Order: sequence, then structure tokens, then C-alpha cells
Amino acid sequence: MRILLISRCPPYPLHLGDRLIVYHLAEELEGRKHQIDLLAFANRAEDWQEQDNYDYRFEHVQLIAEPRRSQLSYLKRATFPSARFPKHAEESWSPEMWRAIESRLDSTHYDAIHLFGGVQVYEFYHALRSLPAVITPYESYSLYLRRLVGATRRVAPTTIANMIQFQLARNFESWMFTPYRRIVVVSQQDKNELLDSNPALSIDVIPNGIDLYTFRKARVSRKVRALLFVGNYEYPPNVDAALRLAHEIFPKVQAQIPDVKLWLVGNAPPPELQALASESIKVTGRVPDVRPYLARAAAFVCPLQLGAGIKNKVLEALAIGCPVIATPLSVDGIDAQNGHDVLIADIGEMAETVINLLKNPDLQRQLVENGRKLIEERYSWERVATLYENLYQDISR
Repeated sequence: MRILLISRCPPYPLHLGDRLIVYHLAEELEGRKHQIDLLAFANRAEDWQEQDNYDYRFEHVQLIAEPRRSQLSYLKRATFPSARFPKHAEESWSPEMWRAIESRLDSTHYDAIHLFGGVQVYEFYHALRSLPAVITPYESYSLYLRRLVGATRRVAPTTIANMIQFQLARNFESWMFTPYRRIVVVSQQDKNELLDSNPALSIDVIPNGIDLYTFRKARVSRKVRALLFVGNYEYPPNVDAALRLAHEIFPKVQAQIPDVKLWLVGNAPPPELQALASESIKVTGRVPDVRPYLARAAAFVCPLQLGAGIKNKVLEALAIGCPVIATPLSVDGIDAQNGHDVLIADIGEMAETVINLLKNPDLQRQLVENGRKLIEERYSWERVATLYENLYQDISR
């Protein structure tokens, strides 16, 4: 098949989680002799410099600067149905991307078109000339905002801005996917949120995957009693989770197990995280390879309370054989059984769950074996690519 991918971002670097799926899906599809072209928005100065890391997987690659979208333009589309789906390049947020799509369609026959992103790419429906198209918004943004509003209500009055943003996102998600043959999200929770806003949508759930060789089962000894959390700290839910872990969970564990350590690993830790660094708490910043930490930590502790979509960090920990303790939200989209593959606990129960795990070597070994088996059976990129390949064939028919 010849497939055109239109993405809200390039497929690199891979420590930015929303770029993983385009990179690995292209890798799998190329290996199956499909021909793939890529049009992607770029929003970092480095994006153009990093193109050599992936362009060999595509027949054609074109990066386009992501446009600015004003709040007024969002309100206009939410209010006036006639403005929602532009019919000409000049009416769109990105005339340059529109014309790039037209140029590809003028020169190449495509069997399927796949859009990655939500509000960034949905508007190009009419530019696609009624060709078979699927759109993957990854997750429901209104679900993310619903959880954010709920969390702020528990600690402080919800801001008017948060409520307006939630209502606007809810409005957009009720109509912006309607023309597309199929919509794909990464978890059942995201599917439920979209169907609640529009029951007529045709939605599939296809999770992210894991590179089973890169994240192969660790063979080193876990001698250090270290709790690990990994995240890109430019994403506020990860900062919230790391602070909860350091302030609410770790001290309770340390009171029972004095030699325990905490490793907070990941890109762009803000000052409040950097200030936590001590003899017991390591704050690394971005590391060239997260696998040595996953291979040596006693447990991966994921106390996320905010967010939506699937958590790549949890998939990576399970793949490499690091026992996982997680909040229910942290395993959205992951078909893991509590007590068998992972340990699931609310924030108030998490410290006790960690203590019990650190004192129970048999439970640690069980989670290591079952977690890896779960990833091999259900979350390989090979399986994910097969699901998308079947979807392309369905819509092209």
C-alpha cells in the first residue's frame, strides 16, 4: 500500500512520547514493504536538524512550521458550523500544509491517509479529496481537562479559564472527527469520553507499543532499593506525580525501610523538583538512556493523578522487568491485572503497597515475569502495526 501520514509533530526525538508511534509504526510498515510519505508540523528549532534520524524510512518527508491558532479562531469554529471544516487553503490555519497535501495528491496515488493529532490536523478533511482516511488523536483532550478540573476542585476553586477550556475542548471533540471513516485512540477511557460527546463516532482502540528488543528483559541484579519515576517534566501531570511521590509516599516508605532511595529521571525537571536532590533522592534530568535505571530499580512507582491516554513509561517498565506500582489512571489503556502483572493502588495506599513489595521477593519475581509476558503478548509494535494495517485495508475497501 502507499500511505500518506499527516502528523502534528515529527517522529523524533523519542523521549517525547507523542512521537514514538509515528516512528515505530513507520518502521514496521516499511519492513512490510509499504511505501510511506510524511507531512509533519514542526514546533522546535531542532526538528529540521533531526530529520536525518528518520527520513530514510519514508519515500518523501516535508516539515512545515506549526501555525499559531488564536483563541478567537477557536471560538469562531466552535460557534459557527460553516467555519469548522475549511474548503480552501486560505481558510485553514495552515495554508502551507494544505497546499503540501494537495501537491502530494496531485503527484501520487494513495491507498490510505492517516492523520496523527486532533485539533492540529482535523481541518484538512476537504484537502484529502474524499480519499480513505483514519485519524488518531491519541487521547481525548477533554478527558485530560475533565480530570484537571476535578483535581483542582479538590484543592482550590476551579478557575474560570480551566472550565472554559474544558467546554471548548468538549465542543470540538463532539464534531471535529465526524467526517473520518475511523477514529483511533489509545485507551478505552478515551474512547468512552469521545462517545459521550458524540455516540455516532466510529472509534477503535489501538494502544501504543514497545520495542521488545530495545526494552528487553533486564539481566542485572536489582541490588539497590531504589524507587523510580520517569517522565518528561515539560508535561505538568508528570511534575505533579513526582512531587506527590517525593512528599507524600517516599517519606512513609523511608520510615519503614531507611536505606531506600528515590530516583526521579527525565527531561526538564523544574526548580521545585531539582530542589529535592539529596543523599536519598536523585534528580537526574534528561539521561541518554533510561534502561539502566529501569533495569536496576526495585520498583517503578507511578502516582499519576492527571492526564489521559496510555503511559509509555509504564509499558517500558513492564517490558524491561521492573515491578510496577501504579494508580488506576496510570494504567489506562493497559490490560494489566492487579496483583498479577502490576500492583494498583490509590495515593493513600501506595506507600504501604511499596513497603509490602520491597519485603516480598516472591511477589517481585512474579511481577517481573508476568509484566514482561503481558508486553510480549499484547503491546509489541509488530502487533500494533498489524492492527493499523488491517484498518487501512478496511477503509480502503
